[in-house]
Formats: sequence, structure tokens, C-alpha cells
Amino acid sequence: MQTLVLFALLGLGSGAVIAGISLGVVLGWRGSGSINLAAGATVMVAGYVFWALRTGFFGFALQTIPAIVLTLLFMALYAVVVELVAVRPLRTASPLAKLVSSLGVLLLTQALVLLIFGTAPLNSPAVLTGDVVSVFGVAVPAAQFILAGIVVVLAAGLAAVYRFTRFGLATRAASESESSAALAGLSPNVISLGNSVLAHVATGFVGVLAASIVGLSATTLPLLIIPALAAALFARFTSFGIACAVSLLIGISESLLYQASNESWFPTQNGSALPGVQQVAEFLLIVIALWWRGSSLPLRGDLVERSLPMVPEQGRLVARVAPVAIVCAVALVVLPSGFRQAVTTGLVATVLCLSFVVIMGYVGQLSVVQLALAGVAGFALSHLETAYGIGFPLGPILAIAAATVLGVLIGASALRVRGVTLVVVTLAAAIAIEQFVFANPDWGGGQTGASVESPTLFGFNLGTDASFRGLDGTLPSPVFGLLALVMTVLLYTFVANLRRGDLGRRMLAVRSNERAAAAAGVNVRAVKIQGFAIASFLASVAGVMYAYDFRTVSASSYDTMSALSLVASVYVLGVTLVQGGVLAGFGAAGAVIPLILQTWVLPENRVSIYMQLIIGAGLLIQLRFCPDGLLVASALKRERHGRAARAGKALSPVGAKPQGGV
Repeated sequence: MQTLVLFALLGLGSGAVIAGISLGVVLGWRGSGSINLAAGATVMVAGYVFWALRTGFFGFALQTIPAIVLTLLFMALYAVVVELVAVRPLRTASPLAKLVSSLGVLLLTQALVLLIFGTAPLNSPAVLTGDVVSVFGVAVPAAQFILAGIVVVLAAGLAAVYRFTRFGLATRAASESESSAALAGLSPNVISLGNSVLAHVATGFVGVLAASIVGLSATTLPLLIIPALAAALFARFTSFGIACAVSLLIGISESLLYQASNESWFPTQNGSALPGVQQVAEFLLIVIALWWRGSSLPLRGDLVERSLPMVPEQGRLVARVAPVAIVCAVALVVLPSGFRQAVTTGLVATVLCLSFVVIMGYVGQLSVVQLALAGVAGFALSHLETAYGIGFPLGPILAIAAATVLGVLIGASALRVRGVTLVVVTLAAAIAIEQFVFANPDWGGGQTGASVESPTLFGFNLGTDASFRGLDGTLPSPVFGLLALVMTVLLYTFVANLRRGDLGRRMLAVRSNERAAAAAGVNVRAVKIQGFAIASFLASVAGVMYAYDFRTVSASSYDTMSALSLVASVYVLGVTLVQGGVLAGFGAAGAVIPLILQTWVLPENRVSIYMQLIIGAGLLIQLRFCPDGLLVASALKRERHGRAARAGKALSPVGAKPQGGV
């Protein structure tokens, strides 16, 4: 019993950090009506700035109080910059665009922190006391109670501010109806800015106090947004008290799970505790919250809501595909081994990006679980070969089917919710799969990964170690690259034609307005399920191709931040256009564009961080100046010119010759 009490109380510290992030999410929703995926990064930024001010990283060291004050002032300035760059320009944008904007802030902020402070975790100087107190005979650090108490007081203070002050009344009024608030003389922009500053300062303050307890890591702190989003869902993004209470309970529960993992009755794998149980618990908690609160999540009365990115028509497929396919085929034979491998990787990543085009561009659901599904297919293929001797082609077919079914089950949570809330459950699912499946030595690959045999058919080797080695005579063989090219062209054509078919039109109807689509006789649930099935199938095919390409699969290849970077890059180029998926694929890690930058432009050991920086900054710029996507804007312009030309030709007199002049 003493052990249970100890670990329950030790969970107050992590629960308080989750509560601080959750309060920031609630404040962001109240102010701008969007889910802030970068709220976890706020804790990260505040912790690193405080550490730098205390340790002399900038050339001078400050005492604790001045360092805290300067950190909070920096967080207020940071909030103003984020508001002016990523929030205010999208005031009238769609909820999907607002959500993707916060993703851009997350990627950009994390990349900057990694470039400035490095990738190694840091130990921050303690702010709270190091004394211990005795509770039921158990010695517990007093800092745990102090931090939890501060968060509870902060939540109570915020609740009082929003209930009894003019600012809180104005925020509630703008949330109910921005047009009515504007008629009453209230500025939605000022209200949003005030909430943003308050959210960043409050969350940053908790981050400073907790930095010495939870540690500083640019890779783990941003992902604390997952349990914080679970708490915010139970709070309906409005109640500070519920968000704080649920966050503390999550922290306590995770601490107890960690303690239970050391018990003899806890499930084990190869003598070690089953990994990823905490992440699975967070995922299940989010699913419960969505199914409980999904139909009653609050909506905002915005001034004007711009539609989702336009979906251009997909015409002249042969003219578009043939030249690129020929160039890739020649490159696979002619280029040296490094670039040959990069072309193959780009083709595989293109198939994965096409799944984002379907689920985000056609169905309008923001899902980030595709990369994890690709990993499930890859690991399933490996285990089918090693454990059951099932090789090509039956092995990949079964692996693709299994991962597709899993994707449909995850996507089923979208049946009860509308809008962009799906990103919450898919983000949690991606992390749960990464930790619970991939890190498991039996189900996934553990720390070493899992091997995959080369595909063979009728005695012919179709893998990267085939006998034909290209012009330079080195591995990888272009044979598998040519096979990947054929698969990519077929799937590219399928996704492009999907837009023009009956199912594609029903997807676009659901994407535009679910209620209107249902009134017109469209089965919204069936369309969503079909969309998830197709997207999961594409991701699974990419996972199998990736496994054959590298002949091994490992958890590091399917991490969550890589998935978020892919989502952002597809959105930048044009999430509603298959060409956007192609360019995003060739810009993925290990593909052609990063290899060119690594070879001639950027340092080799930091190319992935610089790519993340470019994608994050590019996403924010694109959302501001070209919200439909770079390639989509060009396609729409050509489409308008074509219609105008056809209309002018139809109106011209038969046989008339064009006249001079303007």
C-alpha cells in the first residue's frame, strides 16, 4: 500500500504538466476556436529558455526569479508572434486549415529548438524546493504537491476570470457568435490575442516549474499534447476544472501503471515489461472521450468560414504520368546507387502521401496514423515470413489486409464526430502503435528491427539484391525500383480517377457538408469508412514496399514526428491534388530532395531537422498566401483559363476569324 501511495503521489508532477498543457488547449479553443497541437511545444520552449537563462547559455546567467520573469515575458512575445503569423491570418479559414497551422508551429518550433540547443536531453535547475514530506509513512518530494497545487490554483483562477470578468464575458460572447460580438463593439482579434498570450504564459509558467521534474527533451515534451488533449476532450474544451482534474488523474494513473510494470503479474515480453501500455491507455481514454462527448463537442459561431481547399479535376493523366515515369525508369538504371535508392524511396513515400490525399483532400478528415499503418504492414510481412514461411506474393497481401482492417477500426471513431477532432484519436493511435507494437520484440522489431526477405516470383528475384545492378554495377538493384514505379503509377492513376468517380463525388459532398450530404441521400458513415479503407490500403502498400526496399523494418522509421512532417508537406504542395502527393513523396526522408540538400547544401547529420524547419515555415507561408496549396492554385488557374477559352470558342461565330487588338 505504501508503494501505491508513493507512485500515486509521484504522478502529481507529470499530471500537473499535462494539466498545464490542457489548460493551454482550452484557452486556445476559447480564443480562436482551433485545437492547438503546439501546446506541448509551449512547455518545451519555456523550459529551454529558462534553462538557457539560468545556465549562461546566452553568455550571462540569471538568478531564478529574474530568469522566470524574462522567460514569461518571452512567452508573451512568442504568443504574439504565433498569433500574428499562424492564427490571425486564418481567422476566416476552415477548421482544418487552423489545425494544420498549429502543426506548422509545432514543426517549426521543435526544429528551431533542436538546432539551437541540440538533440540531447538536458537537466534544468530546480525552481521548487527539494524537501520531502511524509504522507502515510511515505517520503514524497514536496515539489510534487507544490506544482499540483499551483496548477489547481491556476485552473480555479482561470475559471473565475472567465466567469466573472468582462474579458471572460467577451470571450464567451465571441465564442458563441463572432458577428454578434463585433456588433457589440468587441474585437475577435483582440480577444483571440488576449487568450493566446494568457495560454502561452500560463502553460510556460508550468513548464518552467516542472522542467527539473520531467526533464527537458525536444522529442518527448511536445508529445505530452496527447494526454492533454484527452483531458480537454472530457472538458469539452471549455471547463478548466475538469481539464485540470482529469489531467492529474491521468498523471497518477500513468505513474501507477509504471509501478505495476515492475510487478510479477504484469504482462512481460522476453522477461521485460510489456512496452507502450501507457500510450495504449491514453488512446483508449481518448476513444472513450470522443464517443462520450463526440456528438456534444462545442461549435463556434465564426464571422466567415472559408471552405476547404479546392479539388481540381484530374485530367490528361497519360500526359502527366508518362514523362515522369520514363524519367524515373531511366534514373533507376543510370544514376549512381545513392540516387537510385533515393528515387525508389521517393516512389514508396509517394504511395504513402497518396493516402493523405484521399483521407484529407477527398474526405476532409485529418488523420496522422498512415505512417504507423505502413509500419504495421511492414512488421506483419516480416513476421509472416519468419514465423510462418509465407513469402511473396501471399505474404504482402495478408500484411496489407491486416493493416487495412486496423486502419478502418481506428477510423471508426470518426463516425461520431465531425470536423477535425479525428486528429486527436489518430495521433494517439500512432503513438500507441509505435510504442506498443513496434517497440515490442515479438510483435514488432524491438530495438534491433525485423528482417524481410527479397520478393521472388517464379524463381526471379524482384528485390534490391537482384542480379541486374544498373550501369554502375552496385546495389541496390534497379529491379525493385522498377517494380515500385509500376505500383506507384497504378495507384496514382487509381487515386486520380477516384476523384472523378461516383465515390469521389460522394466523398467531396461529405467533406463539404456532412449534414447536407446526408440530406441528399449520401450515407455519410459508409463514405467515411470507405475513405479510411482506401487510405489505409495505400499506406499498407507503402509499408510493404518500404520493407522490401530496405529489407528491414524498425520502429525509428515510423516515428510520429515524421508522420506529422509528411502531413505538412502534402498540405503545403496541395492535399487535394495527386501531384502534391508525388512531390511530397520525393521530399520525404531518404528521398531525392533531402539527398540533394545533404550532398551539396546542408550538413549531413542535420538534414532532417532542416527539412522539418523548411516544411514548418513553408506550411505557415502557404496557409497565409496560398491556402489551397501551391500546385492546387496553379491547377485551378489553368482550369479557369481552359473554361474561359472553351466558353469563348463556343460563343464565337462559326467560321469567324480572330480579330486583332486587345
